[in-house]
Amino acid sequence: MDIKEYEISGTIADVVNKRFYKGVVKVRDNKIIDIVKKDNVENQFILPGLIDSHIHIESSMLVPSEFAKLAVLHGTVATVSDPHEIANVLGIEGVDFMINNSKTVPFKFFFGAPSCVPATGFETSGFELNSADIENLLKRDDIYYLSEMMNFPGVIYNDNEVINKINLSKKFNKPIDGHAPGLSGNDLKKYVDSGISNDHECSTIEEALEKINCGMKIQIREGSAAKNFEALCKLIDSHPDKVMLCSDDLHPDNLIQGHINKLIKKAQKKGFDFFNILRAATYNPVKHYGLNVGLLQKNDPADFIVVDNLDDFNVLKTFVNGQKVAENNNALFDTKKAEIINNFSVKGISKNDLIVKAENDKTMNLINAFDGELYTKGITVKPKIENNCIVSDIENDILKIVVVNRYDEKAKPAVGFVKGFALKRGAIASSIAHDSHNIICVGTNDTDILSAITKIIDNKGGIVACNEKNIYDLPLPIAGLMSNKSGKEVASQYKFLNDKALEFGSKFAAPFMSLAFMALLVIPELKIGDKGLFDVNKFKLTSLFQ
Repeated sequence: MDIKEYEISGTIADVVNKRFYKGVVKVRDNKIIDIVKKDNVENQFILPGLIDSHIHIESSMLVPSEFAKLAVLHGTVATVSDPHEIANVLGIEGVDFMINNSKTVPFKFFFGAPSCVPATGFETSGFELNSADIENLLKRDDIYYLSEMMNFPGVIYNDNEVINKINLSKKFNKPIDGHAPGLSGNDLKKYVDSGISNDHECSTIEEALEKINCGMKIQIREGSAAKNFEALCKLIDSHPDKVMLCSDDLHPDNLIQGHINKLIKKAQKKGFDFFNILRAATYNPVKHYGLNVGLLQKNDPADFIVVDNLDDFNVLKTFVNGQKVAENNNALFDTKKAEIINNFSVKGISKNDLIVKAENDKTMNLINAFDGELYTKGITVKPKIENNCIVSDIENDILKIVVVNRYDEKAKPAVGFVKGFALKRGAIASSIAHDSHNIICVGTNDTDILSAITKIIDNKGGIVACNEKNIYDLPLPIAGLMSNKSGKEVASQYKFLNDKALEFGSKFAAPFMSLAFMALLVIPELKIGDKGLFDVNKFKLTSLFQ
């Protein structure tokens, strides 16, 4: 879109040279044609547009165009986006859907080639992307990097397919994203030496420093479930050239409230150097990924934001390629309703499928989940038994957790038990279950668990909160991951459901987000997939009973 020439004045933040100066930014079409120093300027600050250096757009439950409509309100002009979630459901068709939809709006999405579809061989996904598929993606101009290499055992033990994918990235000179929670020592060194350049899974400063010392860059993550900012934020000043900011997974109610701008505010309150903060959200991701995003320099793309002051950091205007896309908390572009594509085959389950027979006096393995953490602990407990069947023990917060393979018409559920969700009644369920996105449900009784799962099957995807005959839902007809409604509509309904989960007793800030990660078989320690309980440390399926 051609933009007529215009000027905008204020105090300019030069992230390249780390300085402020007063001046006028001159824009013609989509570029900054000049920046002229001037004393008499408007009382506002002009900064480069913000970048989320690692996010799965699907986790917002919005298609890219609707995500953009909310993100620009907070000064975000670009994302480095891993379409891993939809690729697990629909393969390359899903990746193409994301790219094609993203091109309908004035926002800069940089998509990667999902490296681990499926994430492991111990779960059922909708598709598998082999090294030939990855090569076809990486050779494309609209694919910018190899997405997070979650299969770190495959790197360490020289799995042929894994190594082929890494070598293909090198062949096409595209960066390789990492995903190696807790990896250290010689295994970490081998992982980094393979060419993997960054990691967003650090949960302690010690882990981050070891990875930096091995040559990695660290993405400081603050999403809806995983919140590592407090643990890692000191890196902003101690290692300013080695950090980027990201959200990874961000639910719609959180996106309504803020994005990378919220991390900038948090970092400022801690007293970190402003340019170190701003570079982590602009300069560093641009340089690391080679992004075509402007940094407020002459001849750059005109991607910038206007804020009232640096303390409040209220975003007044957002510009992408010279086009004003947001002003005064309103997006200035329209979106079209997205087409529906999906992959959902399961027909239904019965209450009998949920029964777990007790085995003598055996203890059982239990997933211990924690608020704001992707990590879980595997612990052993004595089960509560009624009529020779193991049931949820509400008093001790031991609840039944169920995963159903959505891709198999006659699938039978895998059943386990989890501690941490603290529901006192009802059940919550979702077809967002990282990474294969089968149906996952946690509940206090089999009747509500069955009702919640059945509703998701009827909708062919979504999230549900159920208590007796009261069933509340948010359908997600696009791949069982995203709505085709507006961001504000989805955020409102999601918040309603999240509040219902809290009303049922959950103490988690984002119960549905936490639930989605109970099926993530690449994050220690004990998880559950459609084939059963999974010991991540041993990287193999394990029994419910000890």
